[in-house]
Amino acid sequence: MENASTFVGLDVHKNTISVALLRPGQPPLEWSLVNDSGGVCRMIRKLEREAESSLLCCYEAGPTGFVLHRQLTRAGIDCRVIAPSLIPVKPGARIKTDRRDARKLAELLRAGLLTEVKPPTEEEEAVRDLTRSRDDAQRDLTRARNRLAKFMLRRGCVYAVGRKPTWSAKYRAWLRALTFPRRADQVIFEDYLLAVEQVEGRLQGLSDEIETVSLQDPWREPVQALRCFHGIDTVTALALVAEIHDPRRFVHPRRLMSYLGLVPREHSSGMRERRGGITGAGNRHVRRLLVEAAWHYRHKPIVGRALRLRRKEQPPKLIALADRALRRLTLRQRRMTHQGKHPNLVTIAIARELVGFVWNVLHPASTARV
Repeated sequence: MENASTFVGLDVHKNTISVALLRPGQPPLEWSLVNDSGGVCRMIRKLEREAESSLLCCYEAGPTGFVLHRQLTRAGIDCRVIAPSLIPVKPGARIKTDRRDARKLAELLRAGLLTEVKPPTEEEEAVRDLTRSRDDAQRDLTRARNRLAKFMLRRGCVYAVGRKPTWSAKYRAWLRALTFPRRADQVIFEDYLLAVEQVEGRLQGLSDEIETVSLQDPWREPVQALRCFHGIDTVTALALVAEIHDPRRFVHPRRLMSYLGLVPREHSSGMRERRGGITGAGNRHVRRLLVEAAWHYRHKPIVGRALRLRRKEQPPKLIALADRALRRLTLRQRRMTHQGKHPNLVTIAIARELVGFVWNVLHPASTARV
């Protein structure tokens, strides 16, 4: 960035791109274009013509993904993807347009006040979306089952009083044996049941694909390493590896904790020191997976049969680290619970500490997998 003389801010939307080009000693050059392959090619040619020497572009990370970044990079143009939540904001600014946003990005880029996002590769992005699609299917399955359960409750069909349906073989057989005297009720019941079975098929297919991907390079080694930890299996492990995708950008575990939004808020000034709940910033999907894994540390620190099978043929040093995490996190969970802490607060604290062990496994500088 220090050697660049021309700075470009791009305000990217689904249909349009607003461009602001800043050159030394000249007024800003601004224009808009259609966001398609032809428009981007014309923009690249114009940037190459107008730029005096080195060129540096930036745009905000958003729903359009990293396609534009890859197009500019292939054309030999240095492009940065910026974290939107970390862009400086003027409190008194009351006018917002695409043209102003593009110029603001170019000016902040020239001043060095923007925080860059590390774009994933196309393969990393594909695997990341695969894990997220399975998570979407799991949510759809929960909704479909709830719709069916509430419909049967309104019709007075209860499987067992005082017990929640576990979707076991007996429960499914009981469902298929149900009949309703009214045709409309029977049609609704069959439609809801069909929706549940279809989503279950989607979920199983995505789970099988995740299992296949996890056995391939470069995912196999880090996934197998993370599966040594209590509460982390293939789906969670592959999601962690794909979402973090480059642990080298986090030089310390606290950086990763902050990136995942698991550190407390703070508003301190002068002699006053005030901390609140977690920031909730960063990757919400990974944060939820870690919180779900942290709930497993409520139980006794016992290595069960399934965990022993996952640890088979793994390095002793890695297994020792996983055992240390199991003892440490279980002890801390019990100690905080004994102190009267709220269960949700305890779980967040365990998830934050679990991030440190995950960083220790994934970071190249660590010797955990040696």
